[in-house]
Amino acid sequence: MESSALEWNDEVREGVLKRLKLWQQCSSKPTAARVTELVEHLNTLGVTLPCPELGELLVSQIYHDNNQPWTWKFTHHALSSRLLFPLQILSLLASNAIPLRHSHPHSFALFLPLLAQHAFSFHPTPSLSCNLKIVSSVDSALRFSETYKVRDLEIGHVFVLFFYEIVISLLDCTLIDWGFQVKFSEKSRLVAAGEGEDCMDMDRNVTQSFEKSEYHEQIRKRNSFTALEVLERLTESRKATILLQSVLLNMPEKFNCLQQRLQFLESLELASSELKLVNQVLTKVSTNICGVSHFDYCLSKHRLVGTLINMGSCKVPLRCNYRFCPSPCWVPFDIYMENAMDSRQIPTKSAIDVLTEGIKTLQILNQASWQETFLALWLSALRLVQRERDPPEGPIPHLVARLCVLLCIVPLAIANVLRDDAEHNFSSVQVSMESECTHERKSDDSMKLELISSVQVLGNFSCLLCPPTLVIDAANQAARKAASFIYNSMNGKGESGTGIHANANTKAGGNLRHLIVEACIARNLMDTSVYFLPGYVSTSVLPLSDSSPLEKSPWSIFMEGTPLNNTLINSLTVTPASSLTEIEKLYYIALNGSDVERPAAAKILCGASLSHGWYIQEHVIHYVIKLLASLLPPSLAGSRSLLVDNMPMLSAVLRGASSVDTVHILSLHGVVPTVAAALLPLCEAFGSIKPTSNSTGDESSTSTYMAFSLAFLFLIRLWKFCRPPLDLCITELGVAVGGLEYIISLHNNRVMYSQDKWKSNQNESASVKPVYIDSFPKLRALYCQYKSCVASALSGISTGNSIHQTANMILSMIYQKITKVGISSSNSSSPTSSNACSSLINSGEDAFQRPMLPAWEVLEALPFVLESILTACAHGRISSRELTTGLRDLVDFLPASLAAIIDYFSSEVTRGVWKLVPMNGTDWPSPAALLPSIELEIKAILTHVGVEVPNCSSGGSPVFLPLPMAALVSLSITFKLDKSLEYMHAITGAALENCASGCPWPSMPIIGSLWAQKVRRWHNFIVVSGSRSVFRHNNESVAQLLRSCFTSFLGTLSVSTSKLTAECGVNGLLGSTITAPGAYPYVAPGFLFLRSCRNIHNVQYVNDIIVGLVTEYSNELAGRRSDAGSRHIKSNEASLSLAAQSAKEVATLGASLLCAAGGMLLVQELYKETIPTWLLSSRDVKKNNDSVASYILEGYAMAYLLILSGSIIWGVGTKLPPGTFSRRSRTIEVHLDFLAEVMEKKISLSCNPITWKTYVCCFVGLMVSVAPVWVQEVRVDTLRKLARGLSRWNEHELALSLLHRGGMAAMGALAELVNVIESEPMLPCS
Repeated sequence: MESSALEWNDEVREGVLKRLKLWQQCSSKPTAARVTELVEHLNTLGVTLPCPELGELLVSQIYHDNNQPWTWKFTHHALSSRLLFPLQILSLLASNAIPLRHSHPHSFALFLPLLAQHAFSFHPTPSLSCNLKIVSSVDSALRFSETYKVRDLEIGHVFVLFFYEIVISLLDCTLIDWGFQVKFSEKSRLVAAGEGEDCMDMDRNVTQSFEKSEYHEQIRKRNSFTALEVLERLTESRKATILLQSVLLNMPEKFNCLQQRLQFLESLELASSELKLVNQVLTKVSTNICGVSHFDYCLSKHRLVGTLINMGSCKVPLRCNYRFCPSPCWVPFDIYMENAMDSRQIPTKSAIDVLTEGIKTLQILNQASWQETFLALWLSALRLVQRERDPPEGPIPHLVARLCVLLCIVPLAIANVLRDDAEHNFSSVQVSMESECTHERKSDDSMKLELISSVQVLGNFSCLLCPPTLVIDAANQAARKAASFIYNSMNGKGESGTGIHANANTKAGGNLRHLIVEACIARNLMDTSVYFLPGYVSTSVLPLSDSSPLEKSPWSIFMEGTPLNNTLINSLTVTPASSLTEIEKLYYIALNGSDVERPAAAKILCGASLSHGWYIQEHVIHYVIKLLASLLPPSLAGSRSLLVDNMPMLSAVLRGASSVDTVHILSLHGVVPTVAAALLPLCEAFGSIKPTSNSTGDESSTSTYMAFSLAFLFLIRLWKFCRPPLDLCITELGVAVGGLEYIISLHNNRVMYSQDKWKSNQNESASVKPVYIDSFPKLRALYCQYKSCVASALSGISTGNSIHQTANMILSMIYQKITKVGISSSNSSSPTSSNACSSLINSGEDAFQRPMLPAWEVLEALPFVLESILTACAHGRISSRELTTGLRDLVDFLPASLAAIIDYFSSEVTRGVWKLVPMNGTDWPSPAALLPSIELEIKAILTHVGVEVPNCSSGGSPVFLPLPMAALVSLSITFKLDKSLEYMHAITGAALENCASGCPWPSMPIIGSLWAQKVRRWHNFIVVSGSRSVFRHNNESVAQLLRSCFTSFLGTLSVSTSKLTAECGVNGLLGSTITAPGAYPYVAPGFLFLRSCRNIHNVQYVNDIIVGLVTEYSNELAGRRSDAGSRHIKSNEASLSLAAQSAKEVATLGASLLCAAGGMLLVQELYKETIPTWLLSSRDVKKNNDSVASYILEGYAMAYLLILSGSIIWGVGTKLPPGTFSRRSRTIEVHLDFLAEVMEKKISLSCNPITWKTYVCCFVGLMVSVAPVWVQEVRVDTLRKLARGLSRWNEHELALSLLHRGGMAAMGALAELVNVIESEPMLPCS
């Protein structure tokens, strides 16, 4: 043991020296016997072997005392017998032999064969202190810590650096000894040491004595060729490839130095006749080293796991009707895009960023070309648009938002992919490693050609390209533009028709492909040469292109300087701008124009240019946000006059930007946090302004309250005011997801994340700054009141309090409409706060006077007012009709009060303390006329998607709702269905649905029936919305719906007559239209799941169901691919490939649905809890599928599910926000720690060993090939344990590949593992 070992001391040293001198004098004894004798002597003394001090002593004897051949022979035998540590001895010898190779040619000649034989002998000792001494000895000789700037060296790391230094040194020696004066970016330290003044003098003096010795000259000359031969022998080893590949991955700039030398040698091949003598060796060395950058471990393609990991892509047929186009491996595109259309979600993350990561991830996972990837992306976006062909009408985003995805979001995401690829190619060393991802990296121009090719192939999907009515004119205009360009080019004209609209009656045959091309041209993704693609422009259009009557665009008229009159304003509002110049001019008019021009310009800016200006939409959004933030002074003090003067303009911006479609477009562009940050100071300022007149018809009063209401309700929608209280328990970035602090923190994180980009543009950086809620005291006070209202009931207020006086005035205004008689406080049996508020009515205020108060003061008093009138209604002191009238009058007075009403009523519904009231048509509105049919249609929708629902029909009996719920729905149906009131409908609809979650199951059909009676054209939308409520608390219904999703996409596991299997694939899952034609508005199961999953109460349950379904389908697939009665999969590789491809499709669907349902929360749960539990649990597998194939496919599918879900949520790159990056690294490390503990046999599993081994190998293999960045975020100790376990399974290549991606910190672990790899010739993958 190390504790009892004798330390090296002077006495031991002297004893060894005596023996060496004795052996030098007596040469008859064999060298092997001398080594054996020394080993026995040191063992007798208790000295631990190998001994670093002995190595230093022996090398000093070689070079300083008696540089004789027998000492070299002794060193060779000592290395072979493990008496010395090869790494240390070779390092010490190299530090002398290479610099002094001219003065000591014999030493260099003896050193080279020693190096060739022992360079890869690396066996770290169990003694930590011994290893540290060896590292210190090597570092003293070769100065690695100084050269490579590494503070803490470990022995494996030193081994990698030593081998790289040897390769560089031998190359430099050869070049210098051949007489070439070369200057590389970095010189080998060993060779540079030999060029020092002292060494050169010694070489010169000693060499003079050898000048007449032809023998010594021949030795020196032969040494240079021997060095090259040794280099060839070393580099042809597979171990050398592994070590140099580690340098390539972790120190690419160092490997580039090696490449410079090879390029120099290749340039000399024909220039020097002397080099032709060693041309063959030189070629081999160059090939060996160049092969490092092209070498792929292949993950044992001849083995089963390698076959699974290297699965090819799902090819999209180039010619087929889209309804029958199988593209299962690209379904994440379809699911994400459709999920992004849910109006109840207002995502804070840009869809552009999500798709950018998704494009790169799926291209690697599917091992597809860029043409296939772009084609799949276009097809998914086209299916998204076509699904809106005959939608149910309702207050939800429609075709405009879907076209935004096709014509703006997707092109911008592709532009990001091209930009990132160009930056990578520019910044990276010109040495790429194909094993990083098996697809070939393309240059920017090549990727653009593949993009153009994908657009050309789109012409084969005619059904998908048929334009909706909304864009027929735009498509025809794009086709005519292309035809005009071709016609003018053929006739030598330079006119392209920009700004000119041809007669719309001309049949140009335009389709969605023409719009896609124009969107790409606008963003420089392609140029006008695409117009000449075969079939792009119909030949029948060309003769008409020069003869069509032309009319000027209203934007051309505007740019010519025509003043903004009513006609021009209306035309510009409904016509999208075509260039950024037009938008910029409009922006400056809105900012600096006359009092009449500014609101008109703001209205135009937020019109069709914002909603339909797909070619420049991102720029329009930028100027809209800039307009909102442009008038904000450094301090809100004294800002009233400025804001009042600009109130009409700001109101126009707020009204135009708050429509349902526009808000959704803003969320798709990811600017929700930025917009919210711009709204905060507007709300604070407008809400603090006291109206100047108490006249109800005063314009100033109306505009002040309206401007505040527009800004405040807009802000409410953005920070998810109406989400269930449960959301407040979910935290991200240290704050609650459903809270105002969350959206502020998102904005501030983006500002901090982008500060480096802003440094080059000081003007821009000044306009985008962090915001803090404490800077807005009025808003902060109301927000705190909101949170306390959610948490508990209101507390009483004392008479005379300022809130008491405000509530008094508001109640007086309300009772102007409902009664002239006050409510006596003595008759009230309500809580303390209700007594106080009820007494306000008796204070003698004029009931006909509207209070002229700042909006914040009104909102602060409203909860007490609402409690008072709700309590009065509950005790019969006012009727339900009077309550509804009073609430409506309150909303008419201050529209922003709708937020307070929703806040208070939602909290009271959740509290459940109010009595149920009958919806009988007498006291409250009755849903009886439509309720039975609504319930029947909801049940029909659920039955169609395979969900058996409990019988909750009212059966003709009276229906009831809680009093706050009844009041809220009664208020909502009094609103007019006016486009200008969308900002109110959007928040009310979300509130009603969230309130319904706190009521029994029939509540949603009741609410839907009341609304369907009011707006009959919304009938189908209401029925579909009502069908979602069953999934909120019913886990069994969620499981049935998920099974239907798998069935509709993949087909049934058994013979079935279900309609869900009539059309499998994407259209079976999501539907080719939102609602299928027929008596009832049927929807596809996937569509219904995406609209329901975000409100599932027990969302963690989705993980268990999806994992179970993936397991079940994998087992069934294995049964189909196995021979009858056999436990083994069919032997041919094609059968395995087909089965694995099907399992991949199963996992792809599962990962996509899981990410849509719970996002990062569910994925973290999957990594940390669900999959480990699945591995720890024993499962009963059907006997007929109890085969090796079922276990293999089960493990592969689960690994793919985990990798894909993580890739969708976190991405596979390094460009991540700080919060996301830390979450990803922690989650992955927790899972890999679990795998490592099992590999070390510290945790026992209950799953089948084949499943376990397949899962681990596939998970690691996929992570290495798809997401190598993840590996660098894991602790080295965990990687070492995993690599050791994989090596025990003979998965050496996979283990080495894992450590290669572990960064510089894992280089030591990699070197330790190299010893398990037998030396064999390098076999690159074909």
